[in-house]
Amino acid sequence: MIYDVVVVGGGPSGATAAEDLARAGKTVAMIDRAGRIKPCGGAIPPRLIADFDIPDAQLVARITTARMISPTQRAVDIPIENGFVGMVDREHFDEFLRQRAVGAGAHRNTGTFQKIERDGEATFVVFRDKISGNQVRLQTRYVIGADGARSDVARQEVPGGDAIPYVIAYHEIIEAPGPAGSYDPNRCDVIYDGKISPDFYGWVFPHGSQASVGMGTGVDGVDLKKATADLRAASGLADCATIRKEGAPIPLQPLAKWDNGRDVVLAGDAAGVVAPSSGEGIYYAMMGGRVAANAAISALATGRAGDLALARKAFMKEHKMVFKVLRSMQDAYYKSDERRERFVSLCHDVDVQRLTFEAYMNKKLVKARPMAHLKIGLKNLAHLTRLVPPTYA
Repeated sequence: MIYDVVVVGGGPSGATAAEDLARAGKTVAMIDRAGRIKPCGGAIPPRLIADFDIPDAQLVARITTARMISPTQRAVDIPIENGFVGMVDREHFDEFLRQRAVGAGAHRNTGTFQKIERDGEATFVVFRDKISGNQVRLQTRYVIGADGARSDVARQEVPGGDAIPYVIAYHEIIEAPGPAGSYDPNRCDVIYDGKISPDFYGWVFPHGSQASVGMGTGVDGVDLKKATADLRAASGLADCATIRKEGAPIPLQPLAKWDNGRDVVLAGDAAGVVAPSSGEGIYYAMMGGRVAANAAISALATGRAGDLALARKAFMKEHKMVFKVLRSMQDAYYKSDERRERFVSLCHDVDVQRLTFEAYMNKKLVKARPMAHLKIGLKNLAHLTRLVPPTYA
């Protein structure tokens, strides 16, 4: 058969694209490489839960407080007002999304993408089937590359797809106790300390009976496993049993172009849509899958391959400013422990806390508090110019 769309990748982005396409009545195949679990803290905001109809059964924890920890071990607790942040385990969450796509009518294939071939006007996606070991060719009108950071589809088909900046993330899923040491099963800890990560951060995120402990860095030579072991020890979790260990690149800048102008469009990590500063990716991956699906649906309807560019246009229209602000914050504050100390100090401000979490929960910058924005801007300038010392009073 000739598919309308073949989706390469079955993570949150690819599974969302496949489901949306199938529900729109398109013939769609999804190629998933089984057994891969992305290292991820697993936090999902209320907007994701609502926009993508995530059932309560997928939430392994509900977080009501975030703790920011500075290089000098000063802690700022930020309560999550009027709600919670849901936590998912990617091992089960991703599979749930894949099964939901299949339930909507997507054809699931398990294997490893190899290449895209063309024969005249015909496009074929070639992959190695995991079960039979055979090479399989699927003919399709369009391809969505949702195969993660260092995407093979992006590298082969989209200009600049092989040069995306990233950090390396590593985490360990462990058996978590109840409250022990500094660990609180109802709180996410984010650690801004150069001894853990010289340019990013570490995290301790509860997952119900388990926890994700990890860090990310773009600096060569950092011992990720030692940093994670140190983080576990500092949190009182050194003796907890380790369930699994995972590492992967995390992109931190959207590509300038997501399509090849002919028959391929990118989505999720392949397009670079992980938020700077926070490293948050699940919501943006799923939204990236949705806009890619919508762009493919438009191209199928009009016959215009140029409609594939609508994916990036739609995504950036809504999220460009958030990404710009987060990139500026990372560039300003992550470069040294002195700056990180000031950043955590700034997070002590109630206005910063409220605006930050309103933006996180709703995925848009809050415009309703102009005086709060002005105050934050002035405090930010004072810290960056060292006019004031870090303060937690």
